[in-house]
Amino acid sequence: MHYLLTIILLISSLYAKPVLFSIIIDEPFNNALLDIAEDFDRSMSAVGFIKPYKKGTDGPVDGVYRNAFDYLASLSSSNGSLMHLIKVGSQAEIELRKSITLSQFAEAFGVVKTHNNGYIIGGNTLDGSLVVVGLDTNANMIFHKIFGTPNQDKMNKIHLLRDGGVLIIGSSTTSKPQTNSLFKGGLGLSDIYLSRFSSRGELLWSKKYGSPEDDSGVDAAEAEDGSIVILGQKSSGSSKTPTILRVTQNGEKIWLYDIKGEKNTTAHKILKLRDNNFVLSLSQANDLNKEQIRLLKIDLQKNILLDKTIYTNYASMLKDIKEFSDGKIVGVGIVEDTYNTDGLAMLLDSKFKLLTQEHYGSDARDAFYALTILHNSQIGVAGIHTDKESQESNMWIVKLDSNLKMVQVTQKTTTTSFYAQLLELFKDEIAAKKLQIREDLSIELIDKSLYFNVGEFVLTSAQKLFLEKFSLKLLPFLKKNKELFKTLEVSGHTSSEWGSSDFSKGYIKNTELSMKRSFSTISYIFNTQNIETKKWLSELLKGSGLSFSKRVIVQDNEDKEKSRRVSFKILL
Repeated sequence: MHYLLTIILLISSLYAKPVLFSIIIDEPFNNALLDIAEDFDRSMSAVGFIKPYKKGTDGPVDGVYRNAFDYLASLSSSNGSLMHLIKVGSQAEIELRKSITLSQFAEAFGVVKTHNNGYIIGGNTLDGSLVVVGLDTNANMIFHKIFGTPNQDKMNKIHLLRDGGVLIIGSSTTSKPQTNSLFKGGLGLSDIYLSRFSSRGELLWSKKYGSPEDDSGVDAAEAEDGSIVILGQKSSGSSKTPTILRVTQNGEKIWLYDIKGEKNTTAHKILKLRDNNFVLSLSQANDLNKEQIRLLKIDLQKNILLDKTIYTNYASMLKDIKEFSDGKIVGVGIVEDTYNTDGLAMLLDSKFKLLTQEHYGSDARDAFYALTILHNSQIGVAGIHTDKESQESNMWIVKLDSNLKMVQVTQKTTTTSFYAQLLELFKDEIAAKKLQIREDLSIELIDKSLYFNVGEFVLTSAQKLFLEKFSLKLLPFLKKNKELFKTLEVSGHTSSEWGSSDFSKGYIKNTELSMKRSFSTISYIFNTQNIETKKWLSELLKGSGLSFSKRVIVQDNEDKEKSRRVSFKILL
Protein backbone atom coordinates (compact mmCIF):
# COMPACT_ATOMS: atom_id res chain seq x y z
CA MET A 1 0.00 0.00 0.00
CA HIS A 2 1.10 3.56 -0.61
CA TYR A 3 1.93 5.46 2.55
CA LEU A 4 2.16 9.20 2.87
CA LEU A 5 2.14 10.93 6.20
CA THR A 6 3.48 14.28 7.35
CA ILE A 7 2.51 15.59 10.74
CA ILE A 8 1.95 19.32 10.95
CA LEU A 9 0.96 20.79 14.28
CA LEU A 10 1.47 24.50 14.98
CA ILE A 11 4.09 24.61 12.20
CA SER A 12 7.07 26.90 12.71
CA SER A 13 10.23 27.14 10.63
CA LEU A 14 13.09 29.52 10.04
CA TYR A 15 12.23 29.92 6.38
CA ALA A 16 8.94 29.77 4.50
CA LYS A 17 8.68 26.41 2.77
CA PRO A 18 5.93 24.17 1.40
CA VAL A 19 4.63 21.48 3.74
CA LEU A 20 1.79 18.98 3.54
CA PHE A 21 -1.49 19.86 5.22
CA SER A 22 -1.84 17.12 7.81
CA ILE A 23 -2.48 17.70 11.51
CA ILE A 24 -2.26 14.92 14.08
CA ILE A 25 -3.18 15.75 17.66
CA ASP A 26 -1.68 13.28 20.11
CA GLU A 27 -3.38 13.11 23.50
CA PRO A 28 -3.36 10.39 26.19
CA PHE A 29 -5.72 7.46 25.50
CA ASN A 30 -7.92 6.95 22.45
CA ASN A 31 -9.48 9.98 20.77
CA ALA A 32 -10.97 10.64 17.34
CA LEU A 33 -12.51 13.19 14.98
CA LEU A 34 -15.75 12.00 13.38
CA ASP A 35 -17.13 14.98 11.41
CA ILE A 36 -15.88 18.18 9.77
CA ALA A 37 -17.36 21.38 8.29
CA GLU A 38 -16.10 24.58 6.65
CA ASP A 39 -16.47 27.80 8.61
CA PHE A 40 -17.62 31.07 7.07
CA ASP A 41 -14.11 32.50 7.49
CA ARG A 42 -12.75 29.62 5.32
CA SER A 43 -11.25 27.73 8.24
CA MET A 44 -12.36 24.17 9.07
CA SER A 45 -13.87 22.80 12.27
CA ALA A 46 -13.90 19.14 13.24
CA VAL A 47 -15.56 17.38 16.18
CA GLY A 48 -15.13 14.11 17.98
CA PHE A 49 -14.13 13.11 21.46
CA ILE A 50 -11.18 13.30 23.79
CA LYS A 51 -10.47 11.48 27.04
CA PRO A 52 -8.60 13.83 29.37
CA TYR A 53 -6.75 12.34 32.30
CA LYS A 54 -7.48 13.53 35.79
CA LYS A 55 -5.02 15.87 37.48
CA GLY A 56 -6.06 15.70 41.08
CA THR A 57 -4.61 15.13 44.52
CA ASP A 58 -5.33 11.43 44.23
CA GLY A 59 -3.45 11.17 40.92
CA PRO A 60 0.26 10.77 40.21
CA VAL A 61 2.68 13.44 41.35
CA ASP A 62 3.52 14.60 37.83
CA GLY A 63 -0.13 14.66 36.70
CA VAL A 64 0.42 11.94 34.08
CA TYR A 65 -1.07 8.47 34.27
CA ARG A 66 1.30 5.77 33.08
CA ASN A 67 -1.31 3.16 32.26
CA ALA A 68 -5.03 2.91 31.54
CA PHE A 69 -5.79 1.02 34.75
CA ASP A 70 -4.65 3.92 36.95
CA TYR A 71 -6.63 6.28 34.74
CA LEU A 72 -9.86 4.26 34.91
CA ALA A 73 -9.52 3.92 38.66
CA SER A 74 -9.27 7.71 38.97
CA LEU A 75 -12.42 8.59 37.03
CA SER A 76 -15.05 10.76 38.67
CA SER A 77 -18.18 12.50 37.42
CA SER A 78 -15.99 15.22 35.89
CA ASN A 79 -13.72 12.93 33.89
CA GLY A 80 -14.30 10.69 30.89
CA SER A 81 -15.09 11.15 27.20
CA LEU A 82 -15.79 14.77 26.31
CA MET A 83 -17.12 16.31 23.12
CA HIS A 84 -14.18 18.09 21.51
CA LEU A 85 -14.01 20.76 18.79
CA ILE A 86 -10.92 21.81 16.82
CA LYS A 87 -10.75 24.76 14.41
CA VAL A 88 -7.93 24.83 11.85
CA GLY A 89 -6.79 27.75 9.69
CA SER A 90 -5.61 27.81 6.08
CA GLN A 91 -1.95 27.51 7.10
CA ALA A 92 -2.55 24.28 9.03
CA GLU A 93 -2.50 26.15 12.32
CA ILE A 94 -4.87 25.29 15.15
CA GLU A 95 -6.96 28.38 15.90
CA LEU A 96 -9.26 26.93 18.55
CA ARG A 97 -9.56 23.79 20.67
CA LYS A 98 -12.33 23.27 23.17
CA SER A 99 -13.85 20.41 25.13
CA ILE A 100 -17.57 20.68 25.86
CA THR A 101 -18.12 19.74 29.49
CA LEU A 102 -21.56 18.35 30.38
CA SER A 103 -22.92 16.68 33.48
CA GLN A 104 -22.51 13.29 31.79
CA PHE A 105 -19.74 11.73 29.71
CA ALA A 106 -20.49 12.48 26.04
CA GLU A 107 -19.00 11.96 22.58
CA ALA A 108 -19.70 14.09 19.48
CA PHE A 109 -20.63 12.36 16.23
CA GLY A 110 -21.56 15.29 14.00
CA VAL A 111 -21.34 19.05 13.50
CA VAL A 112 -23.21 21.55 11.32
CA LYS A 113 -22.72 25.29 10.90
CA THR A 114 -25.37 27.83 11.86
CA HIS A 115 -26.28 30.98 9.91
CA ASN A 116 -24.13 33.14 12.25
CA ASN A 117 -21.02 30.92 11.98
CA GLY A 118 -21.79 29.06 15.16
CA TYR A 119 -22.10 25.32 15.61
CA ILE A 120 -24.72 22.72 16.42
CA ILE A 121 -23.09 19.51 17.61
CA GLY A 122 -24.84 16.21 18.10
CA GLY A 123 -23.77 13.17 20.07
CA ASN A 124 -24.70 10.86 22.85
CA THR A 125 -23.86 10.35 26.49
CA LEU A 126 -22.15 7.15 27.49
CA ASP A 127 -25.12 6.13 29.62
CA GLY A 128 -27.53 6.09 26.69
CA SER A 129 -28.99 9.59 26.18
CA LEU A 130 -28.80 11.86 23.14
CA VAL A 131 -27.22 15.32 23.18
CA VAL A 132 -27.59 18.49 21.09
CA VAL A 133 -25.27 21.42 21.86
CA GLY A 134 -25.40 24.92 20.34
CA LEU A 135 -22.18 26.97 20.34
CA ASP A 136 -21.32 30.46 19.18
CA THR A 137 -18.44 31.18 16.80
CA ASN A 138 -15.94 31.01 19.69
CA ALA A 139 -17.35 27.68 20.86
CA ASN A 140 -19.09 29.15 23.90
CA MET A 141 -22.20 27.20 24.82
CA ILE A 142 -25.55 28.77 23.90
CA PHE A 143 -27.79 25.82 24.69
CA HIS A 144 -27.61 22.11 25.30
CA LYS A 145 -30.30 19.46 25.47
CA ILE A 146 -29.94 15.95 26.84
CA PHE A 147 -32.92 13.89 25.71
CA GLY A 148 -34.11 10.51 24.53
CA THR A 149 -36.07 7.50 25.71
CA PRO A 150 -35.77 5.61 29.01
CA ASN A 151 -33.81 3.02 27.04
CA GLN A 152 -30.34 2.94 25.51
CA ASP A 153 -30.13 5.51 22.67
CA LYS A 154 -27.27 6.18 20.28
CA MET A 155 -26.64 8.87 17.69
CA ASN A 156 -25.03 8.22 14.31
CA LYS A 157 -25.43 11.52 12.45
CA ILE A 158 -26.69 15.10 12.65
CA HIS A 159 -28.14 16.63 9.47
CA LEU A 160 -28.70 20.35 8.81
CA LEU A 161 -32.16 21.13 7.45
CA ARG A 162 -33.09 24.04 5.20
CA ASP A 163 -34.92 25.89 7.98
CA GLY A 164 -31.73 26.02 10.07
CA GLY A 165 -32.83 23.22 12.35
CA VAL A 166 -31.27 19.80 12.60
CA LEU A 167 -32.30 16.19 12.44
CA ILE A 168 -30.71 13.69 14.81
CA ILE A 169 -30.42 10.20 13.35
CA GLY A 170 -29.70 7.17 15.50
CA SER A 171 -31.16 4.18 17.26
CA SER A 172 -33.08 3.35 20.42
CA THR A 173 -33.51 0.07 22.21
CA THR A 174 -37.06 -1.24 21.85
CA SER A 175 -39.32 -0.47 24.82
CA LYS A 176 -40.69 -3.40 26.79
CA PRO A 177 -43.26 -3.41 29.59
CA GLN A 178 -41.86 -3.94 33.06
CA THR A 179 -43.82 -7.16 33.41
CA ASN A 180 -42.07 -8.67 30.39
CA SER A 181 -39.34 -11.14 31.29
CA LEU A 182 -36.03 -10.18 29.69
CA PHE A 183 -35.43 -13.59 28.18
CA LYS A 184 -39.03 -14.12 27.08
CA GLY A 185 -39.08 -10.73 25.40
CA GLY A 186 -35.82 -11.13 23.50
CA LEU A 187 -32.52 -9.28 23.71
CA GLY A 188 -31.13 -6.23 21.94
CA LEU A 189 -33.86 -5.31 19.43
CA SER A 190 -33.70 -1.63 18.50
CA ASP A 191 -35.47 0.89 16.26
CA ILE A 192 -34.54 3.82 14.01
CA TYR A 193 -34.80 6.91 16.20
CA LEU A 194 -35.27 10.42 14.73
CA SER A 195 -35.49 13.76 16.53
CA ARG A 196 -36.02 17.16 14.89
CA PHE A 197 -34.84 20.39 16.53
CA SER A 198 -35.35 24.02 15.61
CA SER A 199 -32.36 26.32 15.07
CA ARG A 200 -32.83 27.54 18.66
CA GLY A 201 -32.51 24.06 20.11
CA GLU A 202 -36.23 23.39 20.62
CA LEU A 203 -37.25 19.74 20.30
CA LEU A 204 -40.05 19.61 17.68
CA TRP A 205 -40.64 15.87 17.57
CA SER A 206 -39.07 12.45 18.20
CA LYS A 207 -40.24 9.24 16.54
CA LYS A 208 -39.22 5.62 16.17
CA TYR A 209 -39.47 3.34 13.13
CA GLY A 210 -38.43 -0.13 12.15
CA SER A 211 -39.18 -3.80 11.92
CA PRO A 212 -39.27 -6.70 14.39
CA GLU A 213 -35.49 -6.95 13.87
CA ASP A 214 -32.66 -4.69 15.05
CA ASP A 215 -32.92 -1.38 13.19
CA SER A 216 -30.65 1.67 13.34
CA GLY A 217 -30.70 5.06 11.63
CA VAL A 218 -27.41 5.81 9.85
CA ASP A 219 -27.84 9.08 7.90
CA ALA A 220 -30.45 11.35 6.31
CA ALA A 221 -30.95 13.74 3.37
CA GLU A 222 -33.69 16.33 2.83
CA ALA A 223 -35.62 16.27 -0.45
CA GLU A 224 -36.74 19.36 -2.37
CA ASP A 225 -40.33 18.92 -1.14
CA GLY A 226 -39.21 18.95 2.50
CA SER A 227 -39.62 15.24 3.07
CA ILE A 228 -36.65 13.37 4.49
CA VAL A 229 -35.03 10.16 3.26
CA ILE A 230 -33.35 8.09 5.95
CA LEU A 231 -30.66 5.48 5.36
CA GLY A 232 -30.86 2.73 7.95
CA GLN A 233 -29.45 -0.64 8.84
CA LYS A 234 -31.40 -3.80 9.71
CA SER A 235 -29.72 -6.74 11.40
CA SER A 236 -31.05 -10.20 12.10
CA GLY A 237 -28.55 -12.64 13.53
CA SER A 238 -25.55 -12.52 11.18
CA SER A 239 -27.58 -10.97 8.36
CA LYS A 240 -27.23 -7.25 7.58
CA THR A 241 -29.54 -5.35 5.20
CA PRO A 242 -29.66 -1.59 4.50
CA THR A 243 -33.07 0.09 4.58
CA ILE A 244 -34.34 3.40 3.25
CA LEU A 245 -37.17 5.26 4.94
CA ARG A 246 -39.01 8.34 3.69
CA VAL A 247 -40.88 10.54 6.18
CA THR A 248 -42.69 13.86 6.02
CA GLN A 249 -41.41 17.05 7.64
CA ASN A 250 -43.38 16.05 10.72
CA GLY A 251 -41.95 12.54 10.81
CA GLU A 252 -44.91 10.62 9.36
CA LYS A 253 -43.78 7.50 7.50
CA ILE A 254 -44.32 7.55 3.72
CA TRP A 255 -42.52 4.31 2.87
CA LEU A 256 -39.89 1.89 4.19
CA TYR A 257 -37.85 -0.25 1.81
CA ASP A 258 -35.20 -2.98 2.23
CA ILE A 259 -32.19 -2.98 -0.12
CA LYS A 260 -31.56 -6.61 -0.95
CA GLY A 261 -28.15 -8.07 -1.73
CA GLU A 262 -26.61 -11.48 -2.15
CA LYS A 263 -24.13 -10.79 0.62
CA ASN A 264 -24.26 -8.93 3.93
CA THR A 265 -24.41 -5.22 3.21
CA THR A 266 -23.58 -2.30 5.51
CA ALA A 267 -25.02 1.21 5.21
CA HIS A 268 -22.68 4.22 5.55
CA LYS A 269 -23.99 7.42 3.92
CA ILE A 270 -26.84 9.00 1.92
CA LEU A 271 -26.24 12.06 -0.26
CA LYS A 272 -28.78 14.25 -2.08
CA LEU A 273 -27.53 15.08 -5.57
CA ARG A 274 -28.06 18.28 -7.51
CA ASP A 275 -30.47 16.42 -9.83
CA ASN A 276 -32.70 15.74 -6.78
CA ASN A 277 -31.88 12.05 -6.69
CA PHE A 278 -29.89 10.34 -3.95
CA VAL A 279 -26.71 8.26 -3.68
CA LEU A 280 -26.26 5.58 -1.03
CA SER A 281 -22.76 4.52 0.04
CA LEU A 282 -22.80 0.88 1.13
CA SER A 283 -20.22 -1.85 1.56
CA GLN A 284 -20.85 -5.47 0.70
CA ALA A 285 -18.81 -8.59 1.45
CA ASN A 286 -17.35 -10.42 -1.56
CA ASP A 287 -16.67 -14.16 -1.89
CA LEU A 288 -13.51 -13.74 0.20
CA ASN A 289 -15.55 -11.91 2.87
CA LYS A 290 -13.77 -8.62 2.09
CA GLU A 291 -15.84 -5.45 2.14
CA GLN A 292 -16.28 -3.86 -1.29
CA ILE A 293 -17.80 -0.45 -2.04
CA ARG A 294 -21.35 -0.51 -3.43
CA LEU A 295 -23.02 2.70 -4.63
CA LEU A 296 -26.72 3.04 -5.41
CA LYS A 297 -28.53 5.93 -7.05
CA ILE A 298 -32.24 6.13 -6.19
CA ASP A 299 -35.09 8.55 -6.79
CA LEU A 300 -37.68 9.86 -4.35
CA GLN A 301 -39.99 6.92 -5.13
CA LYS A 302 -37.30 4.37 -4.08
CA ASN A 303 -36.58 3.33 -7.70
CA ILE A 304 -32.98 2.19 -8.16
CA LEU A 305 -31.46 4.15 -11.05
CA LEU A 306 -27.88 2.87 -10.80
CA ASP A 307 -26.27 0.07 -8.78
CA LYS A 308 -22.51 -0.41 -9.00
CA THR A 309 -19.91 -2.29 -6.99
CA ILE A 310 -16.33 -1.01 -7.07
CA TYR A 311 -13.98 -3.95 -6.79
CA THR A 312 -10.60 -3.33 -5.18
CA ASN A 313 -7.67 -5.47 -4.08
CA TYR A 314 -8.26 -4.62 -0.45
CA ALA A 315 -11.29 -4.47 1.79
CA SER A 316 -12.67 -0.94 1.31
CA MET A 317 -15.57 1.24 2.38
CA LEU A 318 -16.59 4.89 1.92
CA LYS A 319 -17.79 6.37 5.22
CA ASP A 320 -18.70 9.74 3.67
CA ILE A 321 -19.40 11.05 0.15
CA LYS A 322 -19.98 14.50 -1.35
CA GLU A 323 -20.75 15.85 -4.84
CA PHE A 324 -18.63 18.40 -6.72
CA SER A 325 -20.35 21.06 -8.82
CA ASP A 326 -19.40 19.13 -12.00
CA GLY A 327 -21.19 15.98 -10.81
CA LYS A 328 -18.12 14.04 -9.71
CA ILE A 329 -18.37 12.18 -6.41
CA VAL A 330 -15.60 12.23 -3.81
CA GLY A 331 -15.58 9.77 -0.94
CA VAL A 332 -13.40 9.00 2.05
CA GLY A 333 -13.24 5.95 4.25
CA ILE A 334 -11.10 2.98 5.14
CA VAL A 335 -8.97 0.53 3.16
CA GLU A 336 -7.64 -2.55 4.91
CA ASP A 337 -5.00 -5.12 3.95
CA THR A 338 -3.60 -8.04 5.91
CA TYR A 339 -1.47 -5.86 8.16
CA ASN A 340 -3.06 -2.46 8.70
CA THR A 341 -5.71 0.05 7.65
CA ASP A 342 -5.29 3.39 5.88
CA GLY A 343 -7.44 6.40 5.20
CA LEU A 344 -9.02 6.01 1.75
CA ALA A 345 -9.94 8.80 -0.68
CA MET A 346 -11.75 8.08 -3.97
CA LEU A 347 -12.89 10.21 -6.89
CA LEU A 348 -15.66 8.89 -9.17
CA ASP A 349 -17.60 10.29 -12.10
CA SER A 350 -21.38 10.70 -12.06
CA LYS A 351 -21.80 7.09 -13.26
CA PHE A 352 -19.65 5.83 -10.35
CA LYS A 353 -16.66 5.03 -12.54
CA LEU A 354 -13.48 5.14 -10.45
CA LEU A 355 -11.21 7.98 -11.63
CA THR A 356 -8.50 7.87 -8.97
CA GLN A 357 -7.85 6.84 -5.39
CA GLU A 358 -5.24 7.52 -2.71
CA HIS A 359 -4.32 5.81 0.57
CA TYR A 360 -2.93 7.76 3.52
CA GLY A 361 -1.55 6.41 6.75
CA SER A 362 1.19 4.75 8.74
CA ASP A 363 1.94 1.11 9.53
CA ALA A 364 -0.84 1.01 12.11
CA ARG A 365 -4.56 1.84 12.08
CA ASP A 366 -5.65 4.98 10.21
CA ALA A 367 -9.10 5.90 8.97
CA PHE A 368 -11.04 8.75 7.35
CA TYR A 369 -14.57 9.25 8.72
CA ALA A 370 -15.89 12.47 7.19
CA LEU A 371 -15.19 15.08 4.53
CA THR A 372 -16.33 18.54 3.51
CA ILE A 373 -15.84 20.11 0.06
CA LEU A 374 -14.38 23.57 0.59
CA HIS A 375 -15.15 26.77 -1.32
CA ASN A 376 -12.04 26.33 -3.52
CA SER A 377 -12.83 22.68 -4.36
CA GLN A 378 -10.27 21.39 -1.90
CA ILE A 379 -11.38 18.70 0.54
CA GLY A 380 -11.19 18.75 4.33
CA VAL A 381 -11.04 15.32 5.95
CA ALA A 382 -11.35 14.17 9.57
CA GLY A 383 -10.40 10.82 11.05
CA ILE A 384 -7.91 8.99 13.21
CA HIS A 385 -4.20 8.21 13.02
CA THR A 386 -2.29 5.65 15.07
CA ASP A 387 1.46 5.94 15.51
CA LYS A 388 3.54 2.92 14.61
CA GLU A 389 3.83 0.52 17.55
CA SER A 390 1.15 2.46 19.46
CA GLN A 391 -2.27 1.26 20.57
CA GLU A 392 -3.82 4.72 20.95
CA SER A 393 -5.72 6.48 18.17
CA ASN A 394 -5.15 10.21 17.64
CA MET A 395 -7.26 12.97 16.08
CA TRP A 396 -6.36 13.61 12.43
CA ILE A 397 -7.23 16.41 9.98
CA VAL A 398 -5.94 16.58 6.40
CA LYS A 399 -6.67 18.75 3.39
CA LEU A 400 -6.68 17.27 -0.13
CA ASP A 401 -6.75 18.82 -3.59
CA SER A 402 -9.57 17.86 -5.96
CA ASN A 403 -7.20 15.24 -7.44
CA LEU A 404 -6.88 13.71 -3.94
CA LYS A 405 -3.24 14.69 -3.46
CA MET A 406 -2.46 16.21 -0.10
CA VAL A 407 -2.47 20.01 -0.20
CA GLN A 408 0.84 21.81 0.17
CA VAL A 409 0.85 25.07 2.08
CA THR A 410 3.61 27.64 2.39
CA GLN A 411 4.12 28.35 6.04
CA LYS A 412 4.70 32.02 6.78
CA THR A 413 5.21 31.67 10.49
CA THR A 414 8.67 31.76 12.07
CA THR A 415 10.23 30.69 15.32
CA THR A 416 8.26 33.62 16.77
CA SER A 417 5.25 31.34 17.34
CA PHE A 418 7.30 28.86 19.34
CA TYR A 419 8.99 31.71 21.18
CA ALA A 420 5.56 33.02 22.23
CA GLN A 421 4.50 29.58 23.40
CA LEU A 422 7.66 29.14 25.47
CA LEU A 423 7.15 32.56 27.07
CA GLU A 424 3.67 31.49 28.10
CA LEU A 425 4.82 28.05 29.26
CA PHE A 426 7.53 29.47 31.53
CA LYS A 427 5.86 32.75 32.50
CA ASP A 428 6.13 31.95 36.23
CA GLU A 429 9.84 31.11 36.01
CA ILE A 430 10.49 34.24 33.96
CA ALA A 431 8.63 36.38 36.49
CA ALA A 432 10.65 34.78 39.31
CA LYS A 433 13.89 35.50 37.36
CA LYS A 434 14.79 31.82 37.21
CA LEU A 435 15.41 31.85 33.45
CA GLN A 436 15.18 33.94 30.33
CA ILE A 437 14.18 32.89 26.81
CA ARG A 438 15.50 34.43 23.61
CA GLU A 439 13.81 34.56 20.22
CA ASP A 440 16.31 32.02 18.83
CA LEU A 441 14.67 29.52 21.25
CA SER A 442 17.63 29.46 23.62
CA ILE A 443 16.94 29.23 27.35
CA GLU A 444 19.40 30.67 29.85
CA LEU A 445 19.27 29.87 33.58
CA ILE A 446 19.83 33.13 35.48
CA ASP A 447 19.01 32.34 39.10
CA LYS A 448 22.06 32.41 41.41
CA SER A 449 21.12 29.03 42.93
CA LEU A 450 21.37 27.41 39.50
CA TYR A 451 25.01 28.37 38.83
CA PHE A 452 27.90 25.99 39.51
CA ASN A 453 30.59 26.66 42.04
CA VAL A 454 34.17 27.03 40.82
CA GLY A 455 35.39 23.73 39.36
CA GLU A 456 32.13 21.88 40.25
CA PHE A 457 29.91 19.82 37.92
CA VAL A 458 27.88 17.67 40.35
CA LEU A 459 24.30 18.96 40.57
CA THR A 460 23.14 20.49 43.82
CA SER A 461 19.73 19.73 45.36
CA ALA A 462 18.50 23.15 44.20
CA GLN A 463 19.59 22.46 40.64
CA LYS A 464 17.95 19.01 40.68
CA LEU A 465 14.68 20.40 41.97
CA PHE A 466 14.63 23.08 39.30
CA LEU A 467 15.50 20.65 36.47
CA GLU A 468 12.73 18.32 37.58
CA LYS A 469 10.09 21.06 37.39
CA PHE A 470 11.65 22.50 34.23
CA SER A 471 11.58 19.17 32.37
CA LEU A 472 7.98 18.50 33.44
CA LYS A 473 7.02 21.58 31.40
CA LEU A 474 9.51 21.53 28.55
CA LEU A 475 9.47 17.84 27.60
CA PRO A 476 5.68 17.51 27.07
CA PHE A 477 5.80 20.67 24.93
CA LEU A 478 8.62 19.23 22.81
CA LYS A 479 6.94 15.84 22.59
CA LYS A 480 3.68 17.39 21.46
CA ASN A 481 5.60 19.00 18.58
CA LYS A 482 8.15 16.22 18.18
CA GLU A 483 8.02 16.15 14.38
CA LEU A 484 9.10 19.78 14.24
CA PHE A 485 12.09 19.75 16.59
CA LYS A 486 15.35 18.12 15.63
CA THR A 487 17.46 18.69 18.74
CA LEU A 488 17.41 19.88 22.32
CA GLU A 489 20.99 21.02 22.90
CA VAL A 490 22.26 21.22 26.48
CA SER A 491 25.46 23.24 26.66
CA GLY A 492 27.83 23.49 29.60
CA HIS A 493 29.73 26.75 30.22
CA THR A 494 32.57 27.93 32.44
CA SER A 495 34.24 31.14 33.47
CA SER A 496 37.63 31.84 31.93
CA GLU A 497 39.93 31.33 34.92
CA TRP A 498 41.74 28.08 35.79
CA GLY A 499 44.25 28.65 38.55
CA SER A 500 47.74 29.41 37.33
CA SER A 501 47.44 27.38 34.10
CA ASP A 502 48.37 29.00 30.82
CA PHE A 503 45.70 29.77 28.25
CA SER A 504 45.91 26.46 26.38
CA LYS A 505 45.71 24.29 29.51
CA GLY A 506 43.00 26.50 30.97
CA TYR A 507 40.87 26.23 27.83
CA ILE A 508 41.19 22.42 27.64
CA LYS A 509 40.44 21.96 31.35
CA ASN A 510 37.46 24.28 31.11
CA THR A 511 36.25 22.40 28.03
CA GLU A 512 36.31 19.17 30.01
CA LEU A 513 34.50 20.84 32.93
CA SER A 514 31.82 22.34 30.67
CA MET A 515 31.23 18.91 29.11
CA LYS A 516 30.81 17.39 32.57
CA ARG A 517 28.26 20.07 33.47
CA SER A 518 26.34 19.32 30.30
CA PHE A 519 26.58 15.57 30.94
CA SER A 520 25.38 15.79 34.55
CA THR A 521 22.36 17.88 33.45
CA ILE A 522 21.44 15.55 30.59
CA SER A 523 21.91 12.50 32.81
CA TYR A 524 19.60 13.82 35.51
CA ILE A 525 16.82 14.81 33.08
CA PHE A 526 17.15 11.54 31.15
CA ASN A 527 17.22 9.21 34.15
CA THR A 528 14.11 10.72 35.74
CA GLN A 529 11.91 9.79 32.73
CA ASN A 530 9.97 6.63 31.88
CA ILE A 531 11.33 4.24 29.27
CA GLU A 532 9.15 5.58 26.45
CA THR A 533 10.35 9.14 27.02
CA LYS A 534 13.96 7.94 27.34
CA LYS A 535 13.77 6.34 23.89
CA TRP A 536 12.43 9.57 22.44
CA LEU A 537 15.04 11.70 24.26
CA SER A 538 17.84 9.48 22.96
CA GLU A 539 17.09 10.89 19.49
CA LEU A 540 16.60 14.47 20.64
CA LEU A 541 19.25 15.33 23.24
CA LYS A 542 22.66 16.69 22.33
CA GLY A 543 25.32 17.68 24.82
CA SER A 544 28.12 20.14 24.25
CA GLY A 545 30.89 21.76 26.26
CA LEU A 546 31.62 25.33 25.23
CA SER A 547 34.37 26.06 27.78
CA PHE A 548 34.45 29.86 28.29
CA SER A 549 33.64 30.76 24.66
CA LYS A 550 30.18 32.03 25.69
CA ARG A 551 31.04 33.57 29.02
CA VAL A 552 28.69 36.24 30.37
CA ILE A 553 29.92 39.82 29.88
CA VAL A 554 28.39 42.66 31.88
CA GLN A 555 29.58 46.23 31.16
CA ASP A 556 32.66 44.94 29.33
CA ASN A 557 33.64 42.71 32.26
CA GLU A 558 33.24 38.97 32.68
CA ASP A 559 30.66 37.93 35.27
CA LYS A 560 32.42 34.77 36.36
CA GLU A 561 29.62 33.53 38.60
CA LYS A 562 26.97 33.79 35.86
CA SER A 563 29.30 32.14 33.35
CA ARG A 564 29.36 28.86 35.36
CA ARG A 565 26.09 27.50 34.01
CA VAL A 566 24.23 25.29 31.58
CA SER A 567 21.96 26.57 28.82
CA PHE A 568 19.36 24.98 26.53
CA LYS A 569 18.57 25.59 22.89
CA ILE A 570 15.78 24.12 20.76
CA LEU A 571 16.82 23.45 17.17
CA LEU A 572 14.19 23.07 14.43
